[in-house]
Amino acid sequence: MKEIKIILICLIVAGLSGCCDSDFFEPKQPARCYYVNPDKKISSIGRVAIAELQNESLYPQVSVEMSETLYSQLQKKQVAGLSVVHKSDAVWKVLQLPPMPPYDLQQLSDIRKSLKCDALIIGTITEYKPYPHLAVGLRLKMIDLTDGQVVWGYEQVWDTADRTCQQRGEKYYRSEKNTDLGVLQRGLINASSIEFLKFVSFEVSQTL
Repeated sequence: MKEIKIILICLIVAGLSGCCDSDFFEPKQPARCYYVNPDKKISSIGRVAIAELQNESLYPQVSVEMSETLYSQLQKKQVAGLSVVHKSDAVWKVLQLPPMPPYDLQQLSDIRKSLKCDALIIGTITEYKPYPHLAVGLRLKMIDLTDGQVVWGYEQVWDTADRTCQQRGEKYYRSEKNTDLGVLQRGLINASSIEFLKFVSFEVSQTL
């Protein structure tokens, strides 16, 4: 009886290890680590400003690059009228915004009037690594400037060392360029930081 139990356990383990072979699976969809407020309609928001993202990485330039590519992809999505506010802009220095909410009612009113928008996208680059393989982490929120409520939120990490991330990147690149990937193109999403950030921004835009 004991021998039969051992044989059954071995068969179960062997079966499970076979099912875990990644070749049996299609590329995964982006993890749904986002939130949409059921009481707020994004489509009803008139204008949205994107504040240059806070940066917790060791690469200062990625703040501007990530903010600009996010702006570009959201424009394509045509969610709302968009603008970007950089830390170097005079209006940013005047507002002296805290990096993250909550904002009090006076701050919300000041932001709305100064930026001429109805909502504000704020966020943080939680990590960025250009080598040994590209990786970026984002934490984002859209704040309704009329009442301070979160309209939408997103948190995710992309890492080109992950096979599913590579496959999604290649699928995105094929779609964008409307062509089959050659050997050189196949590695572009993993080697070009700008192309990688465009891919990341594209996936973010698909949740809005």
